[in-house]
Amino acid sequence: MRSLFKVIIIPLSIVTLCLSGCATQTVHKKSSVMEYLYPTSEDTKIVPSIPHLQLPLKVGIAFVPESKGQSHSFNFWTGKSYSNNISEAQKSDLLEKVADNFRTLEFVEQLEVIPSEYLTPEGSFTNLNQIKTMYGIDVIALVSYDQVQFTDENALSLSYWTIVGAYLISGSKNDTNTLMDTVVYDISSKKMLFRAPGSSSVKGKSTPINLNEELRTDSLTGFEIAAQNMVENLKLQLDKFQASLKDNPEQAKISHKAGYTGAGSTGYFELFVLFFIFIGLRRKISINKQ
Repeated sequence: MRSLFKVIIIPLSIVTLCLSGCATQTVHKKSSVMEYLYPTSEDTKIVPSIPHLQLPLKVGIAFVPESKGQSHSFNFWTGKSYSNNISEAQKSDLLEKVADNFRTLEFVEQLEVIPSEYLTPEGSFTNLNQIKTMYGIDVIALVSYDQVQFTDENALSLSYWTIVGAYLISGSKNDTNTLMDTVVYDISSKKMLFRAPGSSSVKGKSTPINLNEELRTDSLTGFEIAAQNMVENLKLQLDKFQASLKDNPEQAKISHKAGYTGAGSTGYFELFVLFFIFIGLRRKISINKQ
């Protein structure tokens, strides 16, 4: 019996401890507006000009390309690797949720959801100008994300795995943290108009065997919650942006395209124009009286 203990149990314990030390994993996936628009030190020297917003606007929405050097994990139990890539279908669905906020604005004439393949990694404003020509857009909303998934299999779960089986014991603790960000740029002036972030934190648990499936589910859930949070912030930022144009008219020049008489969703743009017409008339009447 003692010899059996030495032959089987001790090596089994050593294997368990070794596996315990290797059971912590991190999967990191991100895309960055900074890496896309300002890939070199020269690009960071770009000085934006005062934007000229001609209403109604034509707006594009797109995910910026993924960053280089993404990490992935390998599942010892299944022999399969895992990375939290977002599919094009998932990207399209998330972009539609962002797009719905722009569609409600009267001063937005056209909205284009732009496929990821049209955005070149580190393409900067040269790439944006190509997209502007291709789609005829004035403004673009660039969506980026940063998601980290951390997995920790504790020693207790691995010990039980050697006795009962991995399907029966939940031993993996999974944390999925996601940040999403929408940055809106006027392409011609290279000026950032506003941004809206969103974040989420998802905590999960799984067996070692179904770890990859659980991580994929948590990843998508993390993106959906972060996107919802981002969309709510986007609504607030759109309102603030319109109000800031009224309070600080020097930050952007506003004009109407031929045939457009709309006021925007809250009327700020047209009130802005009427204000200056009113001031001009008052000055003219004052001069005539003199």
